Amino acid sequence: MNFSKSLIRWYLENKRDLPWRKTDNPYLIWLSEIMLQQTRVAQGTPYFMSFTANFPTVFDLAAANEEQVLKLWQGLGYYSRARNLHKTAQFIATELSGKFPDNYNDLLQLKGVGEYTAAAIASFSYNEPVPVVDGNVFRVLSRYFEVETDIASASAKKEFAALAFELMPKDKPAMFNQAIMEFGALQCVPKSPNCSICIFNTSCAALQKKKVDQLPVKSKKLKVRNRYFNYLVVLDENQNTIIQKRTAKGIWHNLYEFPLIETEKTEDFDCIAERIQSCFFNENELESLSEINTEAIIHKLSHQHLHIKFWKVRVKGIIENGINSKVLKTFPFPIVIHNFIEKDFLN
Repeated sequence: MNFSKSLIRWYLENKRDLPWRKTDNPYLIWLSEIMLQQTRVAQGTPYFMSFTANFPTVFDLAAANEEQVLKLWQGLGYYSRARNLHKTAQFIATELSGKFPDNYNDLLQLKGVGEYTAAAIASFSYNEPVPVVDGNVFRVLSRYFEVETDIASASAKKEFAALAFELMPKDKPAMFNQAIMEFGALQCVPKSPNCSICIFNTSCAALQKKKVDQLPVKSKKLKVRNRYFNYLVVLDENQNTIIQKRTAKGIWHNLYEFPLIETEKTEDFDCIAERIQSCFFNENELESLSEINTEAIIHKLSHQHLHIKFWKVRVKGIIENGINSKVLKTFPFPIVIHNFIEKDFLN
């Protein structure tokens, strides 16, 4: 069986109708690839449509301010992608006159563009024969050829890229790359794939040796860190509130949030009241304090689990530089705070 021919034939019969597959425009392909890092297609597609509607060209994206970009990105996570996207658009618009580099090596020099994204743009836009290696490719190749290399190891990407390059028809690199990723996404899925209908069920080494659920090999992830966030939803007599920008490097950089008290563990009412009085408002300024959610909201990030509680802090008089609920909703927030504002703010 010719692996590549069978794979491409399967792709042409089964591929999904996705908007970025209808173009070789490097701007649109770059946008889709950045969005789909760490993101499912179903989740990323509406964001792609929204971005292309608001920023139809790289010049439009470059001309936007960062808060506009972060607001549209809100809910997609991994916000450094959005910040790098914006900076790269500005670089391409101003330094490269709006023209994307037309080869893999030059694409790699762009901020936020790694080996996978550079290979995707180079092959999809310029038909350069460079293989893409993502989780889907690791999975398909490791199972079909019974490759037991730990995909978390430093050498894995180079080994799998070499294998993919060997298999790739050099006159159809874009088609092959799309096909192998789609096959991993739809057929050779991580858990319980339906091997009975697979086109490779007579030639897949993992299936013959009953090792499908053991491949690919991947060492365990880093230990997850627990953090405890207490957000202060401050309200004055006009129902105005205050927010702040997260300027420190780390999660949610340049997004907005309510004033924050981070603690070592889940704390009770008395502890939070004491911290508010020592760090924010004295006893004479406070009118009342109450828990908005008695059970912490657990927000899971890749290496952190955030235990989030919101506290309603009513203060006497008028807050300086306070904002109302309408203005509040125009700022970019982490999705967990955005959802709170939409559902619970002022309730």
